[in-house]
Amino acid sequence: MYSQFKTISILLAEDEKKLALAMKTAIGEYFHKFIVTYDGEEALEAYHKHMPNIVITDILMPKLTGLELMQEFRKVDDDLPIIILSAHSDSDKLLKAIDLGVTKYFIKPVDPDELLEYIALLIPKIKKKKIIKLKEGFNFNLQKKELYLDNSIINITKREINLLSFFLEQEEYMANNIAIKKLLWNEEVSDERLRTFIRRLRAKTSKNLIINSSGLGYGLAT
Repeated sequence: MYSQFKTISILLAEDEKKLALAMKTAIGEYFHKFIVTYDGEEALEAYHKHMPNIVITDILMPKLTGLELMQEFRKVDDDLPIIILSAHSDSDKLLKAIDLGVTKYFIKPVDPDELLEYIALLIPKIKKKKIIKLKEGFNFNLQKKELYLDNSIINITKREINLLSFFLEQEEYMANNIAIKKLLWNEEVSDERLRTFIRRLRAKTSKNLIINSSGLGYGLAT
């Protein structure tokens, strides 16, 4: 069941360091990224840097509370799944969280298996999102098959669009050279031709958008 998590990134905001590290140890390995932060300001900075698929936040934290974080997240993404953690069932805070569109409210201590089961329910919704946030401010519209930077469309070829779409269908957004060549040309081509293709795509976008992993192939940086 957990193989579906390999393209999902999680941001955890939890000021109790032992609890945060314990949660990362228990479930972090299942995800593409599991970013841990220990106060609200650090969490907000990490959110803008990594653009995670799901946020898990304590409700009481220094610098910015979980509720204040939710307000900031909602300015960027109305559909971001946000899971609130709390040591107590506080009806006022719960009502405020509901107003801000909290996805789920867990009372501590949280059972890791229960949390994973709930995250699994979110995966279909995440995969249906039309806009996929990528590195350095790039966004890919899955429905329109278009790449944007800061709301401006990037002019790339149909073949380049097909490659980006293909990456987004793969685990961890990576694909090997053989699969990429078959997708793009469906014929025998050299590694040098593929490298040239990737180099031109990077020139149109960013050198950091397409990554190369030795022995694995190419992929999208997220």
